[in-house]
Amino acid sequence: MGVKQKGKSLKARGTDLSDTFFQIKVLNGKELVDVNFPKFTEKVANLGFQPLLPATLEIFQLNIGKLCNQTCAHCHVDAGPDRKEENMDKATLERCLEIIAAVPSIHTVDITGGAPEMNKHFRWFVEEVTKLGKKVINRCNLTIIRANKRFYDLPEFFKKNNVHIVASLPDFSKKRTDSQRGDGVFEDSIEALKMLNEVGYGKEGSGLTLDLVYNPSGAFLPASQETLQAEFKRQLKRKFDIEFNALFAITNLPISRFLDYLLESENYEEYMESLVNAFNPSTIMGLMCRNTISVSWDGFMYDCDFNQMLDLKVASSSQHINDFDLDALKDRAIILNQHCYGCTAGAGSSCGGEIT
Repeated sequence: MGVKQKGKSLKARGTDLSDTFFQIKVLNGKELVDVNFPKFTEKVANLGFQPLLPATLEIFQLNIGKLCNQTCAHCHVDAGPDRKEENMDKATLERCLEIIAAVPSIHTVDITGGAPEMNKHFRWFVEEVTKLGKKVINRCNLTIIRANKRFYDLPEFFKKNNVHIVASLPDFSKKRTDSQRGDGVFEDSIEALKMLNEVGYGKEGSGLTLDLVYNPSGAFLPASQETLQAEFKRQLKRKFDIEFNALFAITNLPISRFLDYLLESENYEEYMESLVNAFNPSTIMGLMCRNTISVSWDGFMYDCDFNQMLDLKVASSSQHINDFDLDALKDRAIILNQHCYGCTAGAGSSCGGEIT
């Protein structure tokens, strides 16, 4: 329980990048986009995907709040302990349940944050979704399990509701993990993984899925997911006797605190160039924005979690869950911008890791 925070959120610091319009302005900077980086919309249009249309809605993703016990250097949500206001209330969650129950094609409810477990309605919501027979994914930062006594029983709660855990672990080394997420994060994460293993998570034949998420610690693209997974499995088993199911390699998108890092370190132009040069057309059909709706803490809908953090709402007359209209959402075009190069670089990147 020794996590030491790296700093405040962009919002708490009052920086220009706390304004989503300013972030979009940076991403579409005329001097770079016109000369170096083709517009993503034009790139996709040249491939015949203009507009890019959604497929069947299968995943209902909720960003249940920006409150978090960590302030990670790469966080695209700009989450942290100071983000107490942006938390989904019970009425909004109840409306989400109505939609989930009413749309048969939705088979998975993906809960993220912040640290979603810090929302006071989290456990109730997970239980209600489970009663509907839907799969629940919880995106866990691991340290929350060790943050306070009231969270110590989370592994048992997850097991009881057969929650699929997708847990953040930037590296199998203490130095790299703590440099990205804060002092003490690695040790608490290892202890949390052991607690999850103890109740069966990650163990063969248990039916309890524990996946890990890898984000690069700097301004570079992730290595092969298959290679990284093999090394993570070997190192965690050898050093700590920890087991898990799969590892997802996710590219850091130039949004929020990672965008701040790129600008501060003067790596922005080089990083964007690497994303553009690694553009892979075969990732387009598998992008998560095609089968997912992302819902913000206040009930607005977005094509993906990244669009949500840039406040790029769905291009539809149905923009809020109180006005949810599946037919209208089916007819929308997906909102694209320069950050989308992150999801289409190399083998692609989604909430489930590589696309191709």
